[in-house]
Amino acid sequence: MSRRRTISFDFQNEITKSNDIQINVISQTSIDNHAPSHTETDIDNNKISLSPNKTDLHRNLKERHMIMIALGGTIGTGLFLASGQVLASSGPGGSLISYLIVSIMVYFVMTSLAELSTQFPTSGSFSTYASRFVDEALGFTLGYNYYLAGVTVLAGELIAAGIIIEFWLPHFPTIVWSLLGMIIMVILNAFSVKGYGEAEYWFAMIKVLTVIIFIIVGLLVDIGVLGHVKIGFHNWKIDGAPFYRGISGIIASSIASAFAFGGTESISITAGESENPRRDVPRAMIGTLWRIILFFVGSIVIIGLVIPYNDPSLGHNDIKNAAVSPFTLVFVKSGLKPAVHIMNAVILTAVLSAGNSCLYTCTRMLYALANEGKAPKQFTYVTRRGIPIWCLLCTVLISTILFGLSFIGNKIIYRWLVNIVGIMGFIAWFGISLAHWRFRRAFILQGYSLNDLVYKSLFFPVGPIIALLSTCIFIFGQGYSAFTTHPFSFSNFLAAYITLPVFLIIFFVYKFVKKTRFIPLREIDLVTNNIMFHQTQQTSNI
Repeated sequence: MSRRRTISFDFQNEITKSNDIQINVISQTSIDNHAPSHTETDIDNNKISLSPNKTDLHRNLKERHMIMIALGGTIGTGLFLASGQVLASSGPGGSLISYLIVSIMVYFVMTSLAELSTQFPTSGSFSTYASRFVDEALGFTLGYNYYLAGVTVLAGELIAAGIIIEFWLPHFPTIVWSLLGMIIMVILNAFSVKGYGEAEYWFAMIKVLTVIIFIIVGLLVDIGVLGHVKIGFHNWKIDGAPFYRGISGIIASSIASAFAFGGTESISITAGESENPRRDVPRAMIGTLWRIILFFVGSIVIIGLVIPYNDPSLGHNDIKNAAVSPFTLVFVKSGLKPAVHIMNAVILTAVLSAGNSCLYTCTRMLYALANEGKAPKQFTYVTRRGIPIWCLLCTVLISTILFGLSFIGNKIIYRWLVNIVGIMGFIAWFGISLAHWRFRRAFILQGYSLNDLVYKSLFFPVGPIIALLSTCIFIFGQGYSAFTTHPFSFSNFLAAYITLPVFLIIFFVYKFVKKTRFIPLREIDLVTNNIMFHQTQQTSNI
C-alpha cells in the first residue's frame, strides 16, 4: 500500500494570498519513480517545486477573461465575411453540414486540449505538450510555425484596419490608421495581463452581442415579423439548393469553415496566467467551445434561410466590402438603414480584437519557447507587472516588417507568407490530438488512474483519432481547387501545399541538430508542472 503524505506547495503567490498551499501527493514512491531529475523536492522545508523554471507571468486572468480572449480570437472576418463564401460554395444545406462537421472535429480537439491544459497549465500550450509527449522537434516546429502564423495574421489585421477606416475617410492615408491600431494593441499588452484581459473582454463582447442580435433579427426576418415578407424555407427550395455542387461543394465549404474556427486553440495559452487553472481552465475551454459552435452554426442557419445561395453579392465577401457581408444583407432586409455603417464598425472591432489576441498569444508562445531553451534567453525576461516585454517588442517588430512588405511591389512576398502559414491552424490541431493521444496512453502505462485527472476528455480514444484523421483531410484538401480547375493550376497547388515541406524541413533540421528522439511512453515526464500533485484550498473538483 502506498504511503500518503500531506505537504505544502510553494506555487505562485499570485494564486492565493498565502504561499502555503496544501497538496496531497498521491504516492511518494510514485513521485520517486516518475519525477524527472531536475524536479526539486524539499520535504524538510515543507516545499516542493514541480517546475525547473520559475515562471514570472502573473496569474491574473479570470474565467471570463479566458473565454472572451478565445472568442475574440475566433469570431472575426471568418464569420462576418467568409460565411457568405461558404454559402455560395455549397448552398444552405451544404454549408450547414460543413459547419457541423467542423464543429464535431473542433469539439474533439478542444476537449483533448482541455484535459492537457488543466493537467499542465503552461503558456507554451500545445508546443510544450508536443515536446513533452511526442518529440522535442515537433514541439519546436509547432511553436515557431504557430508564432509565424500569428505575426503574419497580426500584420494582416493592421492592413485590414486601415482599409476599413478608408470606408469612412477615403482620402486619408490608410497606413496612419494601421499604425494607430498597432499602437493601441501595444499599449493594451504592455502594462498588465489583467488590463489586456479586460480590454479583450469588452472587444469580444461587442462581437458576441452582434452575433446574438443577428440571430434574433434574422429569425424575425425569416418569419416575416421584420421586412414584411415571410421567407421561411424558400431559399432551401430554389434551383440548385439545398446542396449546391453536392459532395464537392461540402468539401470546399468545410475547408473554408475550418478556417473560420481557427483561433479556438488560443485559449490554452492563457492557462499559464489563469488565476485558478484547476477550476477555470476546463470551464473556460468547454464554455468557449459551446459558445463558438452555437454562434457559428446559428449564424450559418440564419444566413442560409434569409439569403439565397446564388445572391451575386456573396461572391465579393472581402474586407473592402462590408456592404456585402451576409450579416449586413440580413440587417438590410430587416429595414435597418444604417446597417452598412454598423457592420463596418463591428468588423473594425473584430479586426482590432483579433490583432490584440494574436499579439498576446504570439508573445506568450515566444516566451514559452525561450523558457524551454528554444529561443534566446533574453526573451525569458518579464517586467514587474508580469509582461514578457522583449517578446512583445520582437513580435511588434516582425509584424511591422511584414506589414511594410505588403506595400512593396505587387505584394508577392506578403502573399507567399500568408500561404505558408495558411494551414498552421490545422497542423496545430493535429499536434494537439497527437499529444493527447500519447499523454493518455503514457498516463495509464505508468500506473496512474483516470480518476487522477482533473478534467477527463470524453470519447477517448475515438475523439483524438477522428480529430487526427479530419485534420489530415483538411491539410491535404487545401489543394482541392487546384485539381478541379481546368487547366490544372500549379500556382494554386503550390500555394496550398508549400507549408508542408517548410514544416518538415524545420522539423528534421532541428531533429538532426539537437539529436532528439521520439519519446517512449514509459519515459514521458508526467510530473513536472502537473497540477495533480497539488490542490489549492480555494479550488473545488471539476
